[in-house]
Amino acid sequence: MAAWIRRTLWIAFALTLLLQLVVLYVPSAPAGPGIPGFDKLVHTGVFLLPAALGVVAGIRAAWLAAGLAVHAVVSELVQLTLLPARAGDVWDVVADLVGVALGTALGLAVRHRIRARASAAAVRDA
Repeated sequence: MAAWIRRTLWIAFALTLLLQLVVLYVPSAPAGPGIPGFDKLVHTGVFLLPAALGVVAGIRAAWLAAGLAVHAVVSELVQLTLLPARAGDVWDVVADLVGVALGTALGLAVRHRIRARASAAAVRDA
């Protein structure tokens, strides 16, 4: 993988982590569009994106998934105990963990495809 692509992936990964922190720890949750379950989609997305990008960037999938899973639980405990305008929700943890699983699987699939293409190109060019 080209160095500039890897660097771009790391930047995108860092930005998605920053987005995750804002979404999870802003003192009062902004009102959503009023669609039932929308907040669960947001939770899934803010864990799916860094999981997928981190794996593609080269972070070990198991370590990244474990770290994100721990953060899913910790973030809800922080919301429950330290952010009075927020509420911890076990279903948010479930949505977060779904995001981690989907993102990790997607990242592994993309990484596998990139490696397969690189191998095929190396064989073709040899």
